[in-house]
Amino acid sequence: MNAMNNDIAAVFIDEQRLQQRICEISEEIKQDYAGKVPVVIGILKGGFLFLSDLVRAIALPLEIDFMAISSYGTGTTSSGIVNIRKDIDVDITDRDVIIVEDIVDSGLSMQYIKDYIWGHKPASVRTCVLLDKPEAHKIDIELDYVGFEISNEFVVGYGLDYAELYRNLPFIGILKEECYS
Repeated sequence: MNAMNNDIAAVFIDEQRLQQRICEISEEIKQDYAGKVPVVIGILKGGFLFLSDLVRAIALPLEIDFMAISSYGTGTTSSGIVNIRKDIDVDITDRDVIIVEDIVDSGLSMQYIKDYIWGHKPASVRTCVLLDKPEAHKIDIELDYVGFEISNEFVVGYGLDYAELYRNLPFIGILKEECYS
């Protein structure tokens, strides 16, 4: 047993459920982008596992790029201040773009990213998020592909971290409160 599992209060979404939902989302994207070559932009670090499994399931030609942003630091809630740590390298002018992110809490980071990407004059921008916490939204934000809507729990695993730990858990779990309080 993995020592990190001792810090998990409960498995929130298991591996099988994650993979099943990713396959469903990939089919939606495949239908929506038939005949096109979208640019999929993964948001690092949290979105890398989701992005990896998602793009392997999409049976279409596509390009992949990454952005790295920060808005959490080592806390459990978004600061609302977004810093770009790695910008995109692909020219997305007149291209169809899909932003892939691990989780939307306040919605502020995702809105910032969407606005930033629109500034590069793409043909279209859609969002694909593994987890959405509608209760935590501070703004109205439209998300195009959502894996799971969840309550306002603090979750880790499958790319999501607390202080850079727990990303490598193969499931999404609820972290015991004593681990971060």
